Amino acid sequence: MIVVGQYVDVTKQSGESFAAYLSLPTQGSGPGLILLQEIFGINDYMRAMADRYAEEGYVVMVPDLFWRSGPRQELGYDEEGFKRGLALRNELVEDLVVEDIGDTVRALRARGEHAGGVGAIGYCLGGLFAYLSALRLDIDCAVSYYGVGVQDALGEAGLLKVPMVFHLAELDKYCPDAARNAIRAAFEGNDLVRIYDYAGVDHAFATHGRDVYDPAAAGLAYSRTLLVLRETIGPRYDLSALWDSHTYYEFEARDVPATMSTMVDEPYVNHIPTMTGGVGQEDVARFYSHHFIPGIPEDTKMIPISRTVGADRVVDEMLFCFTHDREIEWMLPGVAPTGRYVEIPLVAVVTLRGNKLYNEHIYWDQASLLVQIGSLDPEHLPVTGVEQAKKLVDKSLPSNELMPSWPASKGKPVA
Repeated sequence: MIVVGQYVDVTKQSGESFAAYLSLPTQGSGPGLILLQEIFGINDYMRAMADRYAEEGYVVMVPDLFWRSGPRQELGYDEEGFKRGLALRNELVEDLVVEDIGDTVRALRARGEHAGGVGAIGYCLGGLFAYLSALRLDIDCAVSYYGVGVQDALGEAGLLKVPMVFHLAELDKYCPDAARNAIRAAFEGNDLVRIYDYAGVDHAFATHGRDVYDPAAAGLAYSRTLLVLRETIGPRYDLSALWDSHTYYEFEARDVPATMSTMVDEPYVNHIPTMTGGVGQEDVARFYSHHFIPGIPEDTKMIPISRTVGADRVVDEMLFCFTHDREIEWMLPGVAPTGRYVEIPLVAVVTLRGNKLYNEHIYWDQASLLVQIGSLDPEHLPVTGVEQAKKLVDKSLPSNELMPSWPASKGKPVA
Protein backbone atom coordinates (compact mmCIF):
# COMPACT_ATOMS: atom_id res chain seq x y z
CA MET A 1 0.00 0.00 0.00
CA ILE A 2 1.10 3.60 -0.59
CA VAL A 3 2.20 5.30 2.62
CA VAL A 4 0.21 8.41 3.60
CA GLY A 5 0.90 10.31 6.80
CA GLN A 6 -1.07 12.48 9.20
CA TYR A 7 -0.53 15.43 11.50
CA VAL A 8 0.06 14.88 15.23
CA ASP A 9 0.82 17.21 18.13
CA VAL A 10 4.22 17.42 19.80
CA THR A 11 3.96 18.61 23.40
CA LYS A 12 6.88 20.55 24.81
CA GLN A 13 8.10 20.35 28.38
CA SER A 14 6.62 23.83 28.86
CA GLY A 15 3.18 22.42 27.99
CA GLU A 16 3.01 24.24 24.66
CA SER A 17 2.43 22.13 21.58
CA PHE A 18 3.02 22.32 17.84
CA ALA A 19 2.16 20.17 14.85
CA ALA A 20 4.32 17.59 13.13
CA TYR A 21 3.60 15.49 10.09
CA LEU A 22 3.95 11.78 10.93
CA SER A 23 4.42 8.97 8.42
CA LEU A 24 4.71 5.34 9.46
CA PRO A 25 6.27 2.35 7.68
CA THR A 26 3.94 -0.35 6.43
CA GLN A 27 5.79 -2.98 8.44
CA GLY A 28 4.67 -1.17 11.60
CA SER A 29 7.95 -0.15 13.19
CA GLY A 30 11.40 1.08 12.34
CA PRO A 31 14.17 3.55 13.16
CA GLY A 32 13.26 7.21 13.54
CA LEU A 33 13.83 10.03 11.09
CA ILE A 34 13.30 13.75 11.57
CA LEU A 35 12.79 15.72 8.34
CA LEU A 36 13.46 19.43 8.54
CA GLN A 37 11.70 21.81 6.19
CA GLU A 38 12.79 24.44 3.70
CA ILE A 39 11.52 28.00 4.24
CA PHE A 40 8.24 26.94 2.63
CA GLY A 41 6.90 25.00 5.63
CA ILE A 42 5.52 21.46 5.63
CA ASN A 43 4.36 21.59 2.03
CA ASP A 44 3.63 18.89 -0.54
CA TYR A 45 7.33 18.22 -1.06
CA MET A 46 8.08 17.66 2.63
CA ARG A 47 5.04 15.40 3.06
CA ALA A 48 5.97 13.42 -0.06
CA MET A 49 9.52 12.92 1.20
CA ALA A 50 8.24 11.85 4.62
CA ASP A 51 5.99 9.26 2.99
CA ARG A 52 8.85 8.12 0.78
CA TYR A 53 11.19 7.59 3.73
CA ALA A 54 8.41 5.75 5.55
CA GLU A 55 8.31 3.46 2.51
CA GLU A 56 12.02 2.89 3.13
CA GLY A 57 11.19 1.65 6.64
CA TYR A 58 11.45 4.74 8.85
CA VAL A 59 9.11 6.31 11.39
CA VAL A 60 9.21 9.88 10.10
CA MET A 61 8.26 13.16 11.78
CA VAL A 62 8.38 16.61 10.16
CA PRO A 63 8.08 19.29 12.86
CA ASP A 64 6.48 22.65 12.13
CA LEU A 65 9.43 25.00 12.65
CA PHE A 66 7.36 28.16 12.07
CA TRP A 67 4.64 27.47 14.64
CA ARG A 68 5.48 30.48 16.79
CA SER A 69 4.69 32.76 13.83
CA GLY A 70 1.49 30.86 13.04
CA PRO A 71 0.70 27.15 12.83
CA ARG A 72 0.96 25.00 9.72
CA GLN A 73 2.44 27.59 7.36
CA GLU A 74 2.46 26.10 3.87
CA LEU A 75 3.95 28.17 1.07
CA GLY A 76 4.35 27.84 -2.66
CA TYR A 77 7.53 28.27 -4.66
CA ASP A 78 6.40 31.52 -6.27
CA GLU A 79 7.67 35.03 -5.46
CA GLU A 80 5.03 35.54 -2.79
CA GLY A 81 5.89 32.24 -1.09
CA PHE A 82 9.59 33.00 -1.21
CA LYS A 83 9.10 36.47 0.30
CA ARG A 84 6.89 35.14 3.09
CA GLY A 85 9.29 32.24 3.76
CA LEU A 86 12.23 34.61 4.21
CA ALA A 87 10.17 36.70 6.62
CA LEU A 88 9.25 33.63 8.66
CA ARG A 89 12.88 32.48 8.68
CA ASN A 90 13.93 35.90 10.04
CA GLU A 91 11.45 35.51 12.90
CA LEU A 92 13.04 32.26 14.06
CA VAL A 93 15.21 32.02 17.16
CA GLU A 94 17.72 29.28 16.35
CA ASP A 95 18.10 28.01 19.90
CA LEU A 96 14.33 27.65 20.25
CA VAL A 97 14.12 25.80 16.94
CA VAL A 98 16.79 23.33 18.06
CA GLU A 99 14.82 22.92 21.29
CA ASP A 100 11.68 22.17 19.23
CA ILE A 101 13.57 19.59 17.20
CA GLY A 102 14.77 18.01 20.45
CA ASP A 103 11.16 17.81 21.64
CA THR A 104 10.27 16.14 18.32
CA VAL A 105 13.06 13.60 18.81
CA ARG A 106 11.74 12.78 22.28
CA ALA A 107 8.18 12.46 20.95
CA LEU A 108 9.37 10.17 18.19
CA ARG A 109 11.36 7.97 20.60
CA ALA A 110 8.28 7.68 22.81
CA ARG A 111 6.12 6.29 20.02
CA GLY A 112 5.44 2.57 20.09
CA GLU A 113 6.34 2.27 16.40
CA HIS A 114 9.88 3.56 16.95
CA ALA A 115 12.63 0.95 17.19
CA GLY A 116 16.32 1.81 17.13
CA GLY A 117 18.13 5.06 16.44
CA VAL A 118 17.13 8.46 15.12
CA GLY A 119 18.53 10.42 12.17
CA ALA A 120 17.82 13.90 10.82
CA ILE A 121 17.63 15.17 7.24
CA GLY A 122 17.22 18.84 6.41
CA TYR A 123 16.81 20.89 3.24
CA CYS A 124 17.92 24.53 2.82
CA LEU A 125 16.88 26.08 6.17
CA GLY A 126 16.44 22.55 7.46
CA GLY A 127 19.96 21.71 6.27
CA LEU A 128 21.35 24.17 8.81
CA PHE A 129 19.18 22.72 11.56
CA ALA A 130 20.12 19.16 10.68
CA TYR A 131 23.74 20.16 11.28
CA LEU A 132 22.92 21.97 14.56
CA SER A 133 20.86 18.97 15.68
CA ALA A 134 23.82 16.66 15.08
CA LEU A 135 25.93 18.92 17.29
CA ARG A 136 23.50 19.52 20.13
CA LEU A 137 20.88 16.76 20.27
CA ASP A 138 20.70 13.05 21.00
CA ILE A 139 20.56 11.77 17.43
CA ASP A 140 22.66 9.20 15.61
CA CYS A 141 23.35 10.80 12.22
CA ALA A 142 22.36 13.77 10.10
CA VAL A 143 22.19 14.86 6.47
CA SER A 144 22.27 18.47 5.24
CA TYR A 145 21.03 19.31 1.77
CA TYR A 146 22.48 22.69 0.67
CA GLY A 147 22.17 24.07 4.20
CA VAL A 148 22.00 27.86 4.32
CA GLY A 149 24.10 29.38 7.09
CA VAL A 150 26.13 26.30 8.04
CA GLN A 151 29.33 28.26 7.49
CA ASP A 152 28.33 30.62 10.30
CA ALA A 153 28.14 27.76 12.81
CA LEU A 154 31.44 26.05 12.03
CA GLY A 155 32.90 27.21 15.33
CA GLU A 156 31.07 24.21 16.81
CA ALA A 157 32.38 21.75 14.20
CA GLY A 158 34.67 20.10 16.75
CA LEU A 159 31.61 19.02 18.76
CA LEU A 160 30.36 16.72 16.00
CA LYS A 161 30.41 13.11 17.21
CA VAL A 162 27.97 11.39 14.83
CA PRO A 163 28.08 10.63 11.10
CA MET A 164 27.16 13.64 8.98
CA VAL A 165 26.61 14.14 5.24
CA PHE A 166 26.66 17.45 3.37
CA HIS A 167 25.21 17.74 -0.15
CA LEU A 168 26.58 20.88 -1.82
CA ALA A 169 25.48 22.39 -5.15
CA GLU A 170 28.00 24.08 -7.44
CA LEU A 171 25.65 26.89 -8.53
CA ASP A 172 24.15 27.58 -5.10
CA LYS A 173 24.22 31.34 -4.45
CA TYR A 174 22.76 30.77 -0.97
CA CYS A 175 25.72 28.54 -0.08
CA PRO A 176 28.39 30.04 -2.36
CA ASP A 177 31.96 28.98 -3.02
CA ALA A 178 33.34 30.60 0.11
CA ALA A 179 30.75 28.90 2.31
CA ARG A 180 31.29 25.51 0.68
CA ASN A 181 35.06 25.84 1.01
CA ALA A 182 34.68 26.74 4.68
CA ILE A 183 32.59 23.60 5.27
CA ARG A 184 35.17 21.43 3.54
CA ALA A 185 38.03 22.98 5.52
CA ALA A 186 36.22 22.62 8.85
CA PHE A 187 35.78 18.87 8.42
CA GLU A 188 38.97 17.98 6.58
CA GLY A 189 40.27 14.71 8.00
CA ASN A 190 37.07 14.00 9.95
CA ASP A 191 36.10 10.44 9.02
CA LEU A 192 32.57 10.96 10.37
CA VAL A 193 31.80 13.50 7.66
CA ARG A 194 31.10 12.91 3.98
CA ILE A 195 30.86 15.93 1.70
CA TYR A 196 29.43 15.48 -1.78
CA ASP A 197 29.62 18.10 -4.51
CA TYR A 198 27.13 18.24 -7.38
CA ALA A 199 28.43 19.98 -10.49
CA GLY A 200 26.18 22.10 -12.66
CA VAL A 201 23.18 22.11 -10.30
CA ASP A 202 21.60 24.83 -8.20
CA HIS A 203 20.26 25.25 -4.71
CA ALA A 204 17.22 23.00 -4.10
CA PHE A 205 18.25 20.56 -6.84
CA ALA A 206 16.53 17.74 -4.91
CA THR A 207 13.16 19.48 -4.63
CA HIS A 208 10.79 18.09 -7.23
CA GLY A 209 8.26 20.67 -8.30
CA ARG A 210 10.86 23.44 -8.63
CA ASP A 211 12.50 24.62 -11.84
CA VAL A 212 15.97 23.83 -10.44
CA TYR A 213 15.11 20.19 -9.77
CA ASP A 214 17.73 17.86 -11.24
CA PRO A 215 16.56 14.24 -11.17
CA ALA A 216 20.00 12.71 -11.73
CA ALA A 217 21.67 14.68 -8.93
CA ALA A 218 18.64 14.20 -6.67
CA GLY A 219 18.70 10.44 -7.20
CA LEU A 220 22.42 10.21 -6.47
CA ALA A 221 22.07 12.32 -3.33
CA TYR A 222 19.14 10.19 -2.18
CA SER A 223 21.17 6.98 -2.49
CA ARG A 224 24.07 8.57 -0.60
CA THR A 225 21.66 9.72 2.10
CA LEU A 226 20.23 6.23 2.45
CA LEU A 227 23.74 4.82 2.74
CA VAL A 228 24.56 6.77 5.91
CA LEU A 229 21.10 6.03 7.34
CA ARG A 230 21.38 2.29 6.67
CA GLU A 231 24.92 2.14 8.06
CA THR A 232 24.06 4.10 11.20
CA ILE A 233 20.46 3.37 12.20
CA GLY A 234 19.22 0.80 9.68
CA PRO A 235 16.91 -0.78 8.77
CA ARG A 236 19.09 -3.23 6.90
CA TYR A 237 17.53 -5.38 4.20
CA ASP A 238 19.02 -8.28 2.27
CA LEU A 239 18.69 -6.60 -1.12
CA SER A 240 20.44 -9.46 -2.89
CA ALA A 241 17.91 -11.99 -1.58
CA LEU A 242 15.01 -9.69 -2.48
CA TRP A 243 16.25 -9.43 -6.07
CA ASP A 244 16.76 -13.21 -6.23
CA SER A 245 13.19 -13.73 -5.06
CA HIS A 246 11.88 -11.40 -7.76
CA THR A 247 13.80 -13.14 -10.55
CA TYR A 248 12.73 -16.57 -9.26
CA TYR A 249 9.06 -15.62 -9.63
CA GLU A 250 9.76 -14.21 -13.12
CA PHE A 251 11.95 -16.90 -14.68
CA GLU A 252 11.33 -20.07 -12.63
CA ALA A 253 7.80 -19.91 -11.24
CA ARG A 254 6.62 -17.57 -14.05
CA ASP A 255 4.04 -16.27 -11.59
CA VAL A 256 2.87 -12.71 -12.29
CA PRO A 257 1.04 -12.02 -8.97
CA ALA A 258 4.02 -13.32 -7.01
CA THR A 259 6.38 -11.22 -9.12
CA MET A 260 4.29 -8.10 -8.52
CA SER A 261 4.21 -8.81 -4.79
CA THR A 262 7.96 -8.15 -4.67
CA MET A 263 7.48 -4.60 -6.06
CA VAL A 264 6.26 -1.28 -4.69
CA ASP A 265 2.80 0.00 -5.57
CA GLU A 266 4.12 2.25 -8.35
CA PRO A 267 7.10 0.44 -9.90
CA TYR A 268 8.64 0.91 -13.29
CA VAL A 269 10.65 -1.34 -15.60
CA ASN A 270 12.75 -0.16 -18.54
CA HIS A 271 14.65 -2.45 -20.90
CA ILE A 272 16.95 0.25 -22.22
CA PRO A 273 17.79 -1.00 -25.78
CA THR A 274 14.15 -1.59 -26.76
CA MET A 275 12.40 0.76 -24.28
CA THR A 276 10.01 -2.01 -23.24
CA GLY A 277 8.54 -2.33 -19.77
CA GLY A 278 6.04 -0.12 -18.01
CA VAL A 279 5.34 2.50 -15.36
CA GLY A 280 2.88 1.88 -12.55
CA GLN A 281 1.31 -1.26 -11.12
CA GLU A 282 -1.24 -1.71 -13.91
CA ASP A 283 1.15 -1.37 -16.84
CA VAL A 284 3.95 -3.39 -15.27
CA ALA A 285 1.58 -6.23 -14.40
CA ARG A 286 0.18 -6.13 -17.94
CA PHE A 287 3.70 -6.14 -19.37
CA TYR A 288 4.80 -9.13 -17.26
CA SER A 289 1.59 -11.06 -17.85
CA HIS A 290 1.17 -10.68 -21.61
CA HIS A 291 4.54 -9.70 -23.02
CA PHE A 292 7.50 -10.53 -20.77
CA ILE A 293 6.91 -13.87 -19.07
CA PRO A 294 5.33 -15.53 -22.16
CA GLY A 295 8.35 -14.36 -24.13
CA ILE A 296 10.96 -16.08 -21.96
CA PRO A 297 12.53 -18.89 -24.06
CA GLU A 298 12.20 -22.40 -22.69
CA ASP A 299 15.93 -22.97 -22.18
CA THR A 300 16.74 -19.56 -20.69
CA LYS A 301 19.61 -19.52 -18.22
CA MET A 302 21.38 -16.70 -16.47
CA ILE A 303 25.05 -17.18 -15.61
CA PRO A 304 26.15 -14.75 -12.87
CA ILE A 305 29.32 -12.79 -13.48
CA SER A 306 29.27 -10.20 -10.69
CA ARG A 307 26.92 -8.52 -8.25
CA THR A 308 27.30 -5.21 -6.46
CA VAL A 309 24.94 -4.32 -3.61
CA GLY A 310 24.53 -0.75 -2.39
CA ALA A 311 22.29 1.03 0.08
CA ASP A 312 19.25 0.97 -2.20
CA ARG A 313 20.22 -0.94 -5.34
CA VAL A 314 21.67 -4.09 -6.82
CA VAL A 315 23.80 -4.14 -9.97
CA ASP A 316 23.80 -7.60 -11.50
CA GLU A 317 26.14 -8.55 -14.34
CA MET A 318 25.38 -11.82 -16.08
CA LEU A 319 25.35 -13.82 -19.27
CA PHE A 320 21.82 -14.20 -20.57
CA CYS A 321 21.64 -17.38 -22.63
CA PHE A 322 18.70 -18.75 -24.64
CA THR A 323 17.50 -20.25 -27.88
CA HIS A 324 15.37 -17.89 -29.96
CA ASP A 325 12.44 -20.31 -29.99
CA ARG A 326 9.62 -17.71 -29.89
CA GLU A 327 9.05 -14.02 -30.43
CA ILE A 328 10.69 -12.26 -27.49
CA GLU A 329 8.65 -9.08 -27.57
CA TRP A 330 10.57 -7.30 -24.82
CA MET A 331 13.99 -8.03 -26.38
CA LEU A 332 13.35 -8.63 -30.09
CA PRO A 333 9.92 -7.11 -30.76
CA GLY A 334 8.49 -8.05 -34.14
CA VAL A 335 11.26 -10.54 -34.93
CA ALA A 336 10.07 -14.07 -35.75
CA PRO A 337 11.84 -16.98 -34.02
CA THR A 338 15.11 -17.94 -35.73
CA GLY A 339 15.95 -21.01 -33.64
CA ARG A 340 19.44 -19.62 -33.05
CA TYR A 341 21.26 -19.90 -29.74
CA VAL A 342 22.32 -16.62 -28.10
CA GLU A 343 24.71 -15.64 -25.34
CA ILE A 344 24.53 -11.97 -24.48
CA PRO A 345 26.09 -9.98 -21.61
CA LEU A 346 23.30 -8.31 -19.63
CA VAL A 347 23.38 -5.82 -16.76
CA ALA A 348 20.45 -5.16 -14.43
CA VAL A 349 20.48 -2.02 -12.28
CA VAL A 350 17.72 -2.54 -9.72
CA THR A 351 16.57 0.08 -7.20
CA LEU A 352 14.66 -0.92 -4.08
CA ARG A 353 12.59 1.04 -1.60
CA GLY A 354 12.67 -0.67 1.72
CA ASN A 355 12.08 -4.36 1.05
CA LYS A 356 10.39 -3.92 -2.36
CA LEU A 357 11.68 -3.37 -5.87
CA TYR A 358 11.11 0.15 -7.17
CA ASN A 359 12.62 0.05 -10.64
CA GLU A 360 14.70 -2.01 -13.05
CA HIS A 361 17.00 -0.66 -15.75
CA ILE A 362 18.13 -3.56 -17.95
CA TYR A 363 20.99 -3.15 -20.44
CA TRP A 364 22.40 -5.33 -23.21
CA ASP A 365 24.09 -4.79 -26.60
CA GLN A 366 21.31 -4.99 -29.18
CA ALA A 367 23.81 -5.10 -32.05
CA SER A 368 25.48 -8.23 -30.65
CA LEU A 369 22.07 -9.82 -30.21
CA LEU A 370 21.06 -9.02 -33.79
CA VAL A 371 24.34 -10.43 -35.11
CA GLN A 372 23.77 -13.69 -33.25
CA ILE A 373 20.27 -14.24 -34.63
CA GLY A 374 21.42 -13.39 -38.16
CA SER A 375 19.55 -10.08 -38.49
CA LEU A 376 22.67 -7.90 -38.70
CA ASP A 377 25.76 -8.50 -40.83
CA PRO A 378 28.82 -7.50 -38.77
CA GLU A 379 30.98 -7.09 -41.89
CA HIS A 380 32.37 -3.54 -42.01
CA LEU A 381 30.56 -2.60 -38.78
CA PRO A 382 32.18 -2.03 -35.35
CA VAL A 383 30.04 -4.72 -33.68
CA THR A 384 30.59 -8.24 -32.39
CA GLY A 385 28.45 -11.33 -31.94
CA VAL A 386 28.92 -14.09 -29.40
CA GLU A 387 32.59 -13.09 -29.12
CA GLN A 388 31.43 -10.41 -26.70
CA ALA A 389 30.06 -13.02 -24.31
CA LYS A 390 33.12 -15.25 -24.65
CA LYS A 391 35.48 -12.38 -23.85
CA LEU A 392 33.47 -11.51 -20.74
CA VAL A 393 34.28 -14.86 -19.13
CA ASP A 394 37.77 -15.37 -20.61
CA LYS A 395 40.02 -12.33 -20.42
CA SER A 396 42.77 -14.15 -22.35
CA LEU A 397 40.80 -13.88 -25.58
CA PRO A 398 42.12 -11.16 -27.90
CA SER A 399 41.19 -7.51 -27.46
CA ASN A 400 41.03 -4.66 -29.99
CA GLU A 401 40.31 -6.82 -33.05
CA LEU A 402 37.87 -4.20 -34.35
CA MET A 403 40.61 -1.55 -34.29
CA PRO A 404 42.51 -1.63 -37.64
CA SER A 405 45.40 0.38 -36.20
CA TRP A 406 45.99 -1.88 -33.20
CA PRO A 407 48.77 -4.04 -34.77
CA ALA A 408 50.65 -0.94 -35.94
CA SER A 409 51.04 0.43 -32.42
CA LYS A 410 52.97 -2.60 -31.18
CA GLY A 411 56.43 -1.57 -30.04
CA LYS A 412 55.73 2.17 -30.20
CA PRO A 413 56.71 4.29 -27.19
CA VAL A 414 53.96 4.77 -24.61
CA ALA A 415 53.11 8.43 -23.98
